[in-house]
Amino acid sequence: MSSTTAGPRSAARTGRLPNRLRSLLDAAVTPLTVDDLLDHFAPLRPGAASGLKGRIEAVEAETADAATIVIKPGRDWAGHIPGQYVRVGIDVDGVRLWRTYSLTHGPRPDGRISITVKAIPGGAVSQYLVHQARVGQMLHLAQAEGDFVLAPPRAEKQKLLMVTAGSGITPVIGMLRNLYSRNESVARAAYDIVLVHSAMKRDEVIFGAELRAHAEAGRLRLVERHTDTDGLLTTDDLEAEVPDLAERTAYACGPAGLLDTLEAFYDERRLTLHTERFRPTVVDVDAEGGTVTFTGPSGATVEAEGSMPILDAAESAGVLMPSGCRMGICMGCVLPMTSGAVRDLRNGELTVAVPGETDPGGVKIQTCISAAAGDCQIDH
Repeated sequence: MSSTTAGPRSAARTGRLPNRLRSLLDAAVTPLTVDDLLDHFAPLRPGAASGLKGRIEAVEAETADAATIVIKPGRDWAGHIPGQYVRVGIDVDGVRLWRTYSLTHGPRPDGRISITVKAIPGGAVSQYLVHQARVGQMLHLAQAEGDFVLAPPRAEKQKLLMVTAGSGITPVIGMLRNLYSRNESVARAAYDIVLVHSAMKRDEVIFGAELRAHAEAGRLRLVERHTDTDGLLTTDDLEAEVPDLAERTAYACGPAGLLDTLEAFYDERRLTLHTERFRPTVVDVDAEGGTVTFTGPSGATVEAEGSMPILDAAESAGVLMPSGCRMGICMGCVLPMTSGAVRDLRNGELTVAVPGETDPGGVKIQTCISAAAGDCQIDH
């Protein structure tokens, strides 16, 4: 039997320092702390006090308004399953904003990860990442999440249909890269894939050359549609292009309108459809909006439209907000509302907080899917 002593060297390897040594070092670098220095000089170390981070290693243009961001994640990165997404935080004009992006890489010997971002008009984070992000820049990361993933291979060949539009190709490209970079013969034997992809124009197809190369090599059948010449993809088009769609396990990712249509189509036929949404479905509601007052250090007052998530309205006004998936799933944006009313943009339901009647600490709301339904006050 042998024993080891966790001295400074072994403690450093685990990202921890003995309390006495930490106290001495903190005193030596006051007003900073040891963690402040370590975060600056070794931000990717395990157990970093500031949380999981990543460093941008490359920014690779895909189209005029889309780019792949290659990231070296911190050593606490736990990996992912192709098709999953990651939450990314970046400081834009002094405000830390979080967005969710699909992971687009296959196996990488260098341990890097990648996201592919399409710049959205008026999108603070997407515009920044595509046009301003630089090599060496640090990002904040969460661990990979999501269940938009392929089922494990079965004994019999699985017939798949993948329907994507615009940047909805991003989770699917991760799946394809994983399949064909590991063992192509095994992938061909396990899956029969039809990919129907729609984009505005041919030169706006993200990963266009790669997808066409897969088709030319016989790895999948690609149905590529361009809205400027073919019009919007309809379910009639889908049935015509894929006559055996009822036999195929279907995956879809793209704009909300396309996914709504596909879900209704598949529900009517009692077929299974796996979808990935970048934003929650928003219902039409008669919400008047109002003034949102944030108590606490920010002390901000924001005019919010009845159709806009409070999270977006606050960030547009420069308020630093907690956030995560921005889809009402991760609960990273929850704050207590102490008075007023908000409307859930997914189903129109009202949540009301009345001082003296509801919980003194406020009613917890998800700011990413809640809009102001009149004036309200939120503790932040």
